[in-house]
Amino acid sequence: MAMQQVILLIINVVVGMAVIGSYIFGLSTQPAGADALWGGISTSIRPVYLVSMILSALGYFAFLYFILFRIIPEQVQIANRFGFSLFYIIFLGILVPSAIWMPLTYAMVANPSTGIWIGIRAVLILVGVSSIALVWALLSLQTKKPELPYWLAVAGSAYFAFHTAVLDMILWPALFRG
Repeated sequence: MAMQQVILLIINVVVGMAVIGSYIFGLSTQPAGADALWGGISTSIRPVYLVSMILSALGYFAFLYFILFRIIPEQVQIANRFGFSLFYIIFLGILVPSAIWMPLTYAMVANPSTGIWIGIRAVLILVGVSSIALVWALLSLQTKKPELPYWLAVAGSAYFAFHTAVLDMILWPALFRG
C-alpha cells in the first residue's frame, strides 16, 4: 500500500470513528432515542431507509477497497486534471459532515431553530455532493482497469450517492418534522 493510500486509510479510520462515535454517543445519551431522528417520517418508509443504509455501507466498502487496493496512486489521473489527493477531499467531504449530522439533529429536536436546520441541511448537502463527486471521480479515472472491482466500486459509489443525495439530502429533510 502506497503512502497516499495509507493517508486515505487513516482518514477513513480516524474520521470514520468520529462518525460511529457520534452515532453511539447520540443514540445512548438522548432520551428521545433513535425515533427522534426519524422526525415525521412514516414507519412504512423506514424499512426502505434501513435496507438502503445496508446497501450504502456495502457500496462504501466496495469503492474504498478499490481505491485502497486496486489502483496505483502515482498513476491516478482523474479527468486528466486531478491526482489521487482528490480522494482525500471527497472522503473528508463525506465523513466530517456525517460526524456532525446526528448531534445537529438531536440539537434540532431539543431546541428547534432556523440556524440548526440550516446546519443540518448544509451537512446533508455536503455529503450528497461529495458522494456525487466520488462517482464522477471513479468514472473519470483515466488509470482504471475496467475489471470487476472497478465496476463494483462504481456501482457501490452510485448507490451510496443515491442514498446520500436523494434519500438523505432531499427526501429526509422534506419529511422531517423535528
